[in-house]
Amino acid sequence: MSPIPAVWSPRCREHVPGAEIWLGVPTPGTEVPERVDVIIAALRAAGHEVYDAAPHDDSFLEAVHDPVFLDHLATVHETWTSSGIAEESGQHQVVPYVFPTAAMLGGIPASRAAAVHGRAGAFGYDTMTLVGPGTWRAARGAADCALTAVDRVVGGAGASYALCRPPGHHATAAAYGGSCYLNNAAIAAQALRGAGHERVAVVDVDAHHGNGTSAIFYERPDVFYGSVHVDPGAGWFPHYVGHASECGAGDGIGANRNLPLAPGAGDPEFLAAVGSLASSVRDHGTSAVVVSLGVDAAADDPESPLRVTRDGYRSAAEVIAGIGLPTVLVQEGGYHLPSLGELVTAFLSAFD
Repeated sequence: MSPIPAVWSPRCREHVPGAEIWLGVPTPGTEVPERVDVIIAALRAAGHEVYDAAPHDDSFLEAVHDPVFLDHLATVHETWTSSGIAEESGQHQVVPYVFPTAAMLGGIPASRAAAVHGRAGAFGYDTMTLVGPGTWRAARGAADCALTAVDRVVGGAGASYALCRPPGHHATAAAYGGSCYLNNAAIAAQALRGAGHERVAVVDVDAHHGNGTSAIFYERPDVFYGSVHVDPGAGWFPHYVGHASECGAGDGIGANRNLPLAPGAGDPEFLAAVGSLASSVRDHGTSAVVVSLGVDAAADDPESPLRVTRDGYRSAAEVIAGIGLPTVLVQEGGYHLPSLGELVTAFLSAFD
């Protein structure tokens, strides 16, 4: 058997955050363009046929994201620059600084902020996730990667991989954060629904809870979301959600499952959780799977305290592949450049 097809876009390199503003301090970013380069090199070395992403209509994005939010992402950097705030502040990337939370508003309806630096916080929920001149093109390219991988699976491939960068699972319907702008996994799942799959599952193995994907489908029974991640209750992003008690709402009760792991957890705990999620996918009656493939639970990764090995990822992939359904794998996190490509290809090898 040959390695599964992979999809990429050179536009995914165009987002260059430069830094993250963490606790008010600029720190070097880890979600860097070089992530694309090391994964592409590993894919080609492993024999994967790599395809260019095809452009897709904005309707696929609007099926998941608020159109006002999409317009903001597409235009905010140009507006930021033309307003003069970039020169005045010395900050040439868009950074939110005030957030219209429910606690701030106290029940008063929010107006649209007149200043672009005020508006940024209406759509960006942290200060780490900056918007630069190439951010929209990169995020749009990543979404096209996910949709092209869906096209290949709908066309008959058993599995296809999308090299999405920036990642997406922290993006909600109307907000970006956690280094994510467009929710590629949710866009893929919705596209599979539109292609005729009545029930779809998203299995998220990134080290952090995919709060955006969970929120988008939280009240829907047709898309099951299951995640294994470091416990937010132990002080890890996204802090406020990702707990085992969250099981969906309304019609979506039972279609959301979180399996948080304690810091320091390794292969045994990770594999037990993935196996449990695979059982839930079968029980939900799904006909297609989207994998949010983060590899930042690896021991060497700087962004999590989990200790999953290369063999652990390969074994987890075998469990998911064993479900036996058409599968779209969407790249999420993974920030240790020396091991990133090897971890991704080890996971993909189970789907050959």
